[in-house]
Amino acid sequence: MAGVQDQIEIKFRLTDGSDIGPKTFPAATTVATLKENILAQWPKEKENGPRTLKDVKLISAGKILENNRTVGECRSPLCDIPGGVTTMHVVVQPSSVEKGKKGANQAKQSKCVCVIL
Repeated sequence: MAGVQDQIEIKFRLTDGSDIGPKTFPAATTVATLKENILAQWPKEKENGPRTLKDVKLISAGKILENNRTVGECRSPLCDIPGGVTTMHVVVQPSSVEKGKKGANQAKQSKCVCVIL
């Protein structure tokens, strides 16, 4: 019976409302491993997909999960329903190199002026 409790069923909710999973993971699985799984299963037809683990943020119970933590450590006691599926939200953030390029271009192109009369 303890072996069943060490398994956690998780689905990953993407920003457009679609899901990856659900899939069962051992409680000892790290968040980094979950992110690798998301990268491998990311739908090919979706634009702006993550390229690296650093592009993916996982949120569970309102908290951003750290890569070195395990699923068992991140599990919320309020959301732990026997036989239930845990939903983790996936946020994709472009790498800082892309942000820097966009920010530099936008600073040069966009000039905003406010006039209060």
